[in-house]
Amino acid sequence: MTNLHILSWLASLVKTMSLLSDQVNQQEIDIILRELARVITQKVPGDITEFGCYVGTTSVYLAKTIAGLSDRELYVYDSFEGLPEKTSFDVSPLGESFRPGELSVSKKQFQINIAKNGVIIKHIKKAWFSDLTLGDIPDKVAFAYLDGDYYMSIVDPLRLLRNHLSKGAIIVVDDYSNPALPGVAKAVDEWTRRHGLSIRVEHSLAIINIP
Repeated sequence: MTNLHILSWLASLVKTMSLLSDQVNQQEIDIILRELARVITQKVPGDITEFGCYVGTTSVYLAKTIAGLSDRELYVYDSFEGLPEKTSFDVSPLGESFRPGELSVSKKQFQINIAKNGVIIKHIKKAWFSDLTLGDIPDKVAFAYLDGDYYMSIVDPLRLLRNHLSKGAIIVVDDYSNPALPGVAKAVDEWTRRHGLSIRVEHSLAIINIP
């Protein structure tokens, strides 16, 4: 497919599906899939990872895009126990409604949700991100989507991914510009400064290109 055909195909895919939750909007889905398609068409080596899946909205879109454009694998990680405890970096007057256990969905319900949308994901790991090891991550990662909401839930995946990211890989981080979740931006800013990387911001998303 040409880039034009791919963009047209992605637009058709998005139109035929409905969002499973209000935690991500259609504009954000468009950006996420555009960046995923970019690494696939540019033949960046590696698989796809998603840290934080909630009910499965982005998982379904990611899996369908991967299936339509490549033979790569999707690896999904989630505690399936909702939000963890906040650190001091996560405190915001706008985020008082976010409490431990909020946004909880069981792994079984997640699997039901994605199956209803015609998706099977072989690699689903139930664990807090802090408990994941390097052995849980694909040897090479071309694309990573991070939706951890809190400082440590972004720090931990970035730490795991660092030496697995291929040249040309892309990381997309949700809630970067969400004032209710300030820990996300702090974690991303610290990591990118440490490694000399730049950030593009679109809507609430931070996009990091790995040179």
